[in-house]
Amino acid sequence: MKVLLVQPKFNPNIIGAGIGYLTEPLALEVLAASIPEHDVSILDMRIDTDLNKTLDKVRPDIAGVTSLTSDVYVAQDVLSSIKKYNPNILTVIGGHHPTLLPQDFYINSVDVIVIGEGEFTFKELVQTYQSTGKKDLKNIKGLVIPEADKWISTGEREMIKDLDLLPVPARPLTSSYRDKYFRGKWRPIASLSSSKGCPFRCSFCSLWKIMKGKYKTRSAGSVVNEIKQIQEHYIDFAEDNFLHDLKRAEKIYELIKADGIKKTYKLYARSDTIVKRPDIIEKWKEIGMELILIGLESFRDNELKDLNKRNSIKNNEEAIRILQANDVEIAAYFIVNPDYTQEDFEQLGDYVINLKLTQPIFTVLTPLPGTDLYEQTKDKITTDNYELFDFVHSVLPTRLPKKEFYQSLADLYKKTYSAAWADKQTASEQGTATVSQQRSFDTKVIDQLFTLLSKAHEV
Repeated sequence: MKVLLVQPKFNPNIIGAGIGYLTEPLALEVLAASIPEHDVSILDMRIDTDLNKTLDKVRPDIAGVTSLTSDVYVAQDVLSSIKKYNPNILTVIGGHHPTLLPQDFYINSVDVIVIGEGEFTFKELVQTYQSTGKKDLKNIKGLVIPEADKWISTGEREMIKDLDLLPVPARPLTSSYRDKYFRGKWRPIASLSSSKGCPFRCSFCSLWKIMKGKYKTRSAGSVVNEIKQIQEHYIDFAEDNFLHDLKRAEKIYELIKADGIKKTYKLYARSDTIVKRPDIIEKWKEIGMELILIGLESFRDNELKDLNKRNSIKNNEEAIRILQANDVEIAAYFIVNPDYTQEDFEQLGDYVINLKLTQPIFTVLTPLPGTDLYEQTKDKITTDNYELFDFVHSVLPTRLPKKEFYQSLADLYKKTYSAAWADKQTASEQGTATVSQQRSFDTKVIDQLFTLLSKAHEV
């Protein structure tokens, strides 16, 4: 069968999207790899927006689309366009948002909704549709399908137990796009997923909800074998808690070192894990880890507690010290509470500058559907427009007048990045080229942000 998998274009409000970063559609590449006996194509509409041209070329029997919360409307538009092109194409939607709120895709342009992990579900769906058409899809666990003017669940599917059974992503299917995947000056960059889920229960996060609280990992050997197959020099570990299993992280390090693999890596990690084993940072730095993303979230312990982060400011600051001592760049994520006053914004900015954090990211507290935070705040949410669940607009009431709130957020970025650029310039001992390149990247992203924030209060 001919299968087309579509990555919708970005919500234009997402900070840095397409300007500061663009990562490969890894989930779609894994789905494609799960059905190698079929003729599969991938369209990345963040790069190539001509859907009809691709439909003319591929003539698919099945079309699959993925969606996060901020992507709901663009995904719906893609599905509608596919059905308009040919109503006989079987349209499938999956991803985070359809898993948590499938009812948002109870629309005429959708034939099947995949719930949860889709790798084995999608494979069975394609095989069944090839054999018997739509009539036996109800026998596949993990779907929501229309039947007799209503939508029915086919039952919960057992979660994947052994991630090593998953295929290596079909990266050749995105060969025409690969030189366009990047993060800052890292170009081209490949993505790799070595684990799923998270054992923690942060109130603002939907990941652990989707994975039912499970944290699962691939074996070290499986991960390193995939690294060997990746052509790109830069690798982004696209998962939320890579270092959680410290023994596995150390084994991966040992295998990379033993094989003499020369790559540059970006990881995600929690600060308490780094504090527990600073030697892991030293080891990964040795084999090419240059950047770590950390959800610091706040500069106050009471706010961490309110978010159920199960961490402390002390751990955050010690992790920052360890990373800076090892010359590892930190992308430090902070959550801006809509209840912030002008003084709160000032104190957060001073905190970031004092810690010499050069890549701070400030996201507005957003109650994504399906999270505990959503349940706690749903009576206060001011809009049902999913495009505004973008971590820039506040969908909760702000204490400051809206225009003042967004201006304070813009000033926070301006203040902290101006200090970061000054520090980098002072510390540079090898000329200004690298500093200038990074500043150019930062400036493009911040200019995009300022454009959004200048109009945000009007929404």
